[in-house]
Amino acid sequence: MKKSVIVPIEKLEQGTTYAEILCYPKPGKVELKKRLSELQTLGVTALEFRGPKQISNVSVLGKGCVGIVLIAHVNKEKVALKVRRLDADRRMMRHEAEMLEKANSVKVGPKLLDYTGNMVLMQFVDGFLLPEWLRKRVGKVQVKKVLRGVLEQCWLLDSVGLDHGELSHAPKHIIVDRANRPFIVDFETASVNRRPANVTSICQFLFISGIAGEVAGKIGKRDKKIMIEALRFYKKCRTREGFETVLKACGL
Repeated sequence: MKKSVIVPIEKLEQGTTYAEILCYPKPGKVELKKRLSELQTLGVTALEFRGPKQISNVSVLGKGCVGIVLIAHVNKEKVALKVRRLDADRRMMRHEAEMLEKANSVKVGPKLLDYTGNMVLMQFVDGFLLPEWLRKRVGKVQVKKVLRGVLEQCWLLDSVGLDHGELSHAPKHIIVDRANRPFIVDFETASVNRRPANVTSICQFLFISGIAGEVAGKIGKRDKKIMIEALRFYKKCRTREGFETVLKACGL
């Protein structure tokens, strides 16, 4: 991974690659001025360019269809900043901020700090995506603890009627930090207007399809028939009792 580069916002000048990332993929003087003003509103003093993704040979934390994720410096602390792409299918970041705030109400997701029309400022989770974390030398007990934590968070989201929307294929949506604490991230497609399916979706990803092979390699195979029956029971009743049945089927 490339060495990180820290750029004070007053040095994010028109024409530099660092400034253009703020207005990706269509940089312009007017838009840059607007976004620099939003950074000041959020209290951001500098941006740090590092991470596993690349844009024009510059490292960033993440690059998706809606936004670019960077490290920002606020009050001498590192936080995560998601910046709306100019070609995104939405005009504002308010919805994602509101969905993250809803998740935070049950202590799920990185903590929402602030937001503007084009940006969401949140807790920086320094860690590894779940599939990468599983490939590290972590033991069975630790893996079970993390997976149970993920399922418990999904149960909490179900309980408040918030559907994440992308957990049936979640390689990029769960980060395990350096203290082995799991975080569900990226609530851009989350909704309170559809029936939540977080528990069923994450079980499918972890134990039936997705990374089921990697999980089985760590904690042993699960009986898919028993698991599917438990998920059907949970889907009907949506109770804690039903959720406990799912945990048992998952061996957690």
